[in-house]
Amino acid sequence: MATGWRSRYPPGRFRKERVDVTRTQRTRGYAMVAVSYVIMGSIGALVTWVEAPESMLVVLRMAIAAAALAVFFARPRLWREIRRPGIFKLLVIMALLDSATLVLFFMSMRLTDVAIGMFLLFLSPLWVALLAPTVLHQRTEWIVWPSFVIAMGGLAFIIVPPVLGQDVRFSVWGVVCGLLAGMLLAGFMMSVSALRAKGLRSATIVIAEGVLDTLFLLPLAVVQTWVFGSGLTGRDLLSGLILGTVCTAFTYMLWTEGVGFIPVQHVPILGYLEPMAAPLYALLLVGEVPSGWTLLGGLLIVAAGALVVLKGEKEVAAEAAAAPES
Repeated sequence: MATGWRSRYPPGRFRKERVDVTRTQRTRGYAMVAVSYVIMGSIGALVTWVEAPESMLVVLRMAIAAAALAVFFARPRLWREIRRPGIFKLLVIMALLDSATLVLFFMSMRLTDVAIGMFLLFLSPLWVALLAPTVLHQRTEWIVWPSFVIAMGGLAFIIVPPVLGQDVRFSVWGVVCGLLAGMLLAGFMMSVSALRAKGLRSATIVIAEGVLDTLFLLPLAVVQTWVFGSGLTGRDLLSGLILGTVCTAFTYMLWTEGVGFIPVQHVPILGYLEPMAAPLYALLLVGEVPSGWTLLGGLLIVAAGALVVLKGEKEVAAEAAAAPES
């Protein structure tokens, strides 16, 4: 009987199928994360288009995203997922990390120069690479380090030349806020990866993030908007609607789904596509032509992303080929 089974299904067939499935999932994950970051590059242009406080824009986008997704996914299965042991606690930690990252990043932008704040925030790949082996028990491949250096070089070409020759604001507290924002962003990415590893659906994660972020930041948003500000305009609401539906509900779903298929250390490297895409939206929306330095920086960022993607594809094939036959 066993001989007949082997004759119908030759050795290596199941290994090849396993390699193909894993490679397809990994490729899909890289594509989802990359596309989501390119779309998120439009957030800066949408934020500068309006005058509402950043905290209120975050509340609007998160509340709208959660409401939009709840229409399709707020089913009994969602509540069963959240009530699983340890899941709600991890969701709260994820939302706290996300909310604190946003607040600290905005504080860094106010206290020190934008270029410094951006550099510090985008140190997150370093923290992920250092912490993931301990926190998530995921080995950091050697390719992450040169990719990180190349991507940081690309980011430098994009954000440093515009501020050369200008008075750069520097604040110790601004640097501290920026460093903490980068570290907490790394924690947020790892928490999402851990939730996906536990089998939680992307919709459940994004809805929970939207609801909890809204609850955490709503008091600050109300004070900044109506106590110290002049309320919301129609343009503010339109920007919030676009941010909530396109840049959060759709894009975060895409990003969260993709994170479940690729190593968490590769996620922030692909995240450099976001500042690379921002000048393209500036060109489309306000006619601001990117400089040669920006184009060079974009090429370096694309090269860094290509390195981790190609290395990830080879690793899938090697690991699956080395696995025992089923």
